[in-house]
Amino acid sequence: MEYRIVYMTTENKDQAREIGRVLVQERLAACVNIIDGMNSMYWWEGKVQDDSETVMIAKTKASLVAELTERVKRLHSYDVPCVVSVQLLEGNRDFLDWIGRETR
Repeated sequence: MEYRIVYMTTENKDQAREIGRVLVQERLAACVNIIDGMNSMYWWEGKVQDDSETVMIAKTKASLVAELTERVKRLHSYDVPCVVSVQLLEGNRDFLDWIGRETR
């Protein structure tokens, strides 16, 4: 089975907690970590933005990334939310198996 880490950003910790809870409750992610207080600089609407954001990191199966992404897009306040996945190649097999058991 293939697993992914899904990196996401939100406008604040409250939004991250709301989205994270849905992802875990709906078994789209086995776990979501929330890291508050990140500073982001990026181009948006023709100018450089400099904002505070909150990072979310979800652990899931590769087969759920598309559905997880669509769910986040429906819940998120951003027009174009950051939702990107990274393939997990190695790690604690017991932990990876746990991800498999705790997701659909």
